[in-house]
Amino acid sequence: SSGINAEYGGSRMMATEYLPSPHLVVCAHGLEGSSNDLRQVRIFLHSALPKSDLFFLMSDAYMDDTYRDISEMGNLLADEVVQTIITAPRPYERISFIGHSLGCLVIRAAIQDPLLARYTKKFHTFLGFSGPHLGMMYSPSYLVSGGLWIMQKLRAGGKSLQQIAMKDRSDLKQSFIYKLSCKDKLHVFRNVVLVSSHQDRYVPYHSARIEMCSDSRRDVSYNGLVYKEMVDNIMGPIIRNPECTLARYSVQYALDQGSANSMIGRAAHIACLDSEVFLSKFLGVMGWKYFV
Repeated sequence: SSGINAEYGGSRMMATEYLPSPHLVVCAHGLEGSSNDLRQVRIFLHSALPKSDLFFLMSDAYMDDTYRDISEMGNLLADEVVQTIITAPRPYERISFIGHSLGCLVIRAAIQDPLLARYTKKFHTFLGFSGPHLGMMYSPSYLVSGGLWIMQKLRAGGKSLQQIAMKDRSDLKQSFIYKLSCKDKLHVFRNVVLVSSHQDRYVPYHSARIEMCSDSRRDVSYNGLVYKEMVDNIMGPIIRNPECTLARYSVQYALDQGSANSMIGRAAHIACLDSEVFLSKFLGVMGWKYFV
């Protein structure tokens, strides 16, 4: 069975009883994904909160090309969210975002867009599954790192892959990932929930958790400095905000260890989307409280 360990930070207590109120939940898929990727998340959240007034926006704004610039995808998502808000029959009291992999970066880019500035006071929960928030630095998987390089070469227009790998600029401090951290707004949410797994070799564990790792602590080079600054840029405002609750969940999935997907770490990367065992445990027992 799947195992889940948790770390919490922040001072706000969670309510065990809730009243229905219009709540928009925006779901953003990953690389080469679709608007259906997070359908199981929607199903299990609805099941856990049958009395809640949740409306899910399963984003398809950037689905046609996930290799374009992440900033552009963020703008498309922001516009899609605004259009959903202004055409809603009732005003939403809260707005939450759920992202998988690349979708986490698209969300972070979208919430920095001026289009969403007027709605930040309604931001409630950011839930990120395996998001490469700090890029691929100190990746434990040479196979995946090499695969990214090959895909970049094969796809001349693979801008998003270059950005995730922080190869879009020669100077790391000019890269998209670094600049995104400098203007980060995760701290405006009431809850920041980060889900990661050591079994996931597509996105480094520490990147999904937005934290230092042993390699980064030992790295006294320019790369190490940049990495530490990104962690501080994102986590500093979260830690300093008493109204923001931070939770990190580490997941051990029950996987077929003999499969090719398990061997390269892909199975764990997508298990958070299609493992009913994990989703029932996480959303049914713990995750639901971040959406009330």
